Amino acid sequence: MSTGELLSSEPSELKFPFELKKQISCSLQLSNKTDNYVAFKVKTTNPKKYCVRPNTGVVLPRSTCDVIVTMQAQKEAPPDMQCRDKFLLQSVKVNDGLTANDITAEMFNKEAGNVVEECKLKVVYISPPSTAQEGSEEGPSPGVSFSDGKHANAAEFASGARAFTEGLEAQEISSEEKALMTKLTEEKNKAIQQSNKLRHELVRENRLRL
Repeated sequence: MSTGELLSSEPSELKFPFELKKQISCSLQLSNKTDNYVAFKVKTTNPKKYCVRPNTGVVLPRSTCDVIVTMQAQKEAPPDMQCRDKFLLQSVKVNDGLTANDITAEMFNKEAGNVVEECKLKVVYISPPSTAQEGSEEGPSPGVSFSDGKHANAAEFASGARAFTEGLEAQEISSEEKALMTKLTEEKNKAIQQSNKLRHELVRENRLRL
């Protein structure tokens, strides 16, 4: 935290997780611990590279204000990830009830006799964590995945073969039962025919006796 008599800023350094060709933002919180209205203005040594919203404003007594600093996408990384860009936070006590629309550049002019508090902020680039390495440590390796898949296919094949064999056995049993039923049916029909034949012969003999 960078602490001044009028405003304190958190953090004291602007830290950007640097990535090529990607727009990156970080936040800066300004705290007014006084009982006065305080106007602020944020300047940078490289205005084409950064966008500050809001770059001017008023922090009410005993309150805070969040400032978003956005770094434009960069095509090249700086040597050794070192950045020489700096920001300057200017703050000045103003009349009660003043709004951001009432702020003028003259308020931050020291030559005009204004008491302007200044706080310098450095820019720090942070290398992003390597997601590829983390993924290789936490997740299964391709070899393990291939091995697991191979075992799964073998189990499925064995299960399918067993089911196929059981199906064939069921079909064989069904065929034997069908043949047996057919044979029994034929024998039953022959027995019925023979019984009918015997009955007809008995009836015929009885008629002849009469």
